[in-house]
Amino acid sequence: MPLTMLHLGLGSFHRAHQAVYLNQLQASGDHRWTLAGGNIRPDMQDTVDALIAQNGAYTLETVTPQGLRSYTRITAISRVIPWDAQLSGLVALGVQDSTRIISFTVTEAGYYLDSKDRLDLGFADLQADLDAARAGRPGCTIYGALVAILRARMRAGSGPLTLLNCDNLRHNGERARAGLLQFIDLLSDEPLRDWVALHTSSPNAMVDRITPRPTAAVRERVAAATGVDDAAALMGESFIQWVIEDQFIAGRPAWERVGVEMVASVQAYEEAKIRLLNASHSCIAWAGTLLGFTYIHEGTQDPEIRRFAFDYVTDDVMPVLDTAEHPSPINLAQYRDVVLDRFANPAIADTNQRVAMDGFSKIPGFIAPTIRERLARGEGIASVAMLPALFLAYLQRWHAGAIAYTYQDQAMDPAVAHAVCASPDPVAAFCADATLWGPLAADLRLRQAVSLAYARVQEFMKRTTP
Repeated sequence: MPLTMLHLGLGSFHRAHQAVYLNQLQASGDHRWTLAGGNIRPDMQDTVDALIAQNGAYTLETVTPQGLRSYTRITAISRVIPWDAQLSGLVALGVQDSTRIISFTVTEAGYYLDSKDRLDLGFADLQADLDAARAGRPGCTIYGALVAILRARMRAGSGPLTLLNCDNLRHNGERARAGLLQFIDLLSDEPLRDWVALHTSSPNAMVDRITPRPTAAVRERVAAATGVDDAAALMGESFIQWVIEDQFIAGRPAWERVGVEMVASVQAYEEAKIRLLNASHSCIAWAGTLLGFTYIHEGTQDPEIRRFAFDYVTDDVMPVLDTAEHPSPINLAQYRDVVLDRFANPAIADTNQRVAMDGFSKIPGFIAPTIRERLARGEGIASVAMLPALFLAYLQRWHAGAIAYTYQDQAMDPAVAHAVCASPDPVAAFCADATLWGPLAADLRLRQAVSLAYARVQEFMKRTTP
C-alpha cells in the first residue's frame, strides 16, 4: 500500500511545484507515495470542482524565458478532498497511519506571527479558531486545521508524521511549528502538545517557482495545444527549485531522484531566495503599480525600476549574505541576474496585483532583516530603504482609492494603515509601526533613510503625472 502525502491548500503554487516533483517521481516508476489534497477554507471552488471531475489531473503549461511553451499532464494528485466545515475528509485521511507527511501552503500571512515569532492574537480568524478548537471543532487557519487532524491522529494511536511547510517563509518549518505549539498551549491541551513534540518533525524548506494566477488564456492555449479543455489548467515558469532539510520522522519520497536538494540546512538558500527574489519581486510590483503597469515583466524591463531592484540586492543584500565569516554557497551576483531575467519574461504575464499583496508581512519578513543587519554593522541602508518607501507610496495610493485593483493583505489592519497615510508625517508614522518593523520601529536611522528614499520615490512618480 502506498504511503500518503496530504497537502492542505490546492492553490496554483502547490500544483505547479510539489505535485510536479511527485509526478516526475511516479513517471520514473516509483509509486511508493501518493498525493492527496484539499483546502481548509471554502475558496477556489471552481478549481476544486474541476479537479474532482478530472480525478485530480490537470495540465501544466511551462514557459521558458525565451517564450517556449510545453505542456505536461500532472496526475500526481490521486485524491481531491471536497471542503466541508468540519474538514471531515482531511481529518479522515490525516488520521490514517499510511499518511506520513502533511504539507501546506497558506501564504506568509497565514501564520499570524509577529517579528518575534509570537502568535498575533489581534486577528479575528485566529481567535475564532481558538474558540472552535476549545469546543472540539476544526477551524479555517492552518493551526485550527492541524489541531483537528493531529488530535484525531493522537486518539487513533496512529504513527508519527512530518509537518512540511511549503510557503515562502524564512525558517518556515521552525516558525510554523512555533506557531502551532503556541496555539496548542493557548488551548491548555498538554496531551496534544506532548504528542506533537514526540511524534512530528518540521523540516525547513525553500521553494521557488513563479506561478501566476491562471487565466482564461491559459485554458485556451492548453486546449489548442493538447485538445483538452482543462478547467484546472495553470501555467508556471520553467525554473523550479525545492531545497529541504532532510528531517523526516516517518519517511519521505525519494525526491532527490527528481532534482530536489535534500540538505542539512536550508538557511543560505532561503536567505538568498527571500531577500534577492521575494523582496525584489515586491519592489518591482509596488514600483510598477505606481507607474501604471499591470505586469511584473513591464516593471522589470523599465530601466529605472530594474535599477531599484539591482541596487537593493547589490549594495545592501549581497554584502550581508556573503561575508568572510560566513561565505555564501551561492553565486549571489549570478543568482541576482537570473532572477531579474526571470521577472522580465513577458510570457509569464505575472501581475503586479498578485505580487504586491501582503506588504505588511513582506516588509518584516523579506526586507527588515537586511536593514537590521546593515544598521548593526554601522553600514548605510540607502538602497534597501527604497523598498519600504515604494510600499509607503503604494499604500498612499491605496488609501486614496487610486490602485487599479483590489489590494489584499492578511496582516494589515486597514484602520491602522489608513491612519498612517492620513498622518501629518506619513513617513514617521510608517516607520513607527510595530507590525512592520518590530524592534526597529521609530529608529531614527530608519526614519531618516526612508524619508530620503521617499523623496526619491516622489520624483520617480512624476513620470506618471503631467
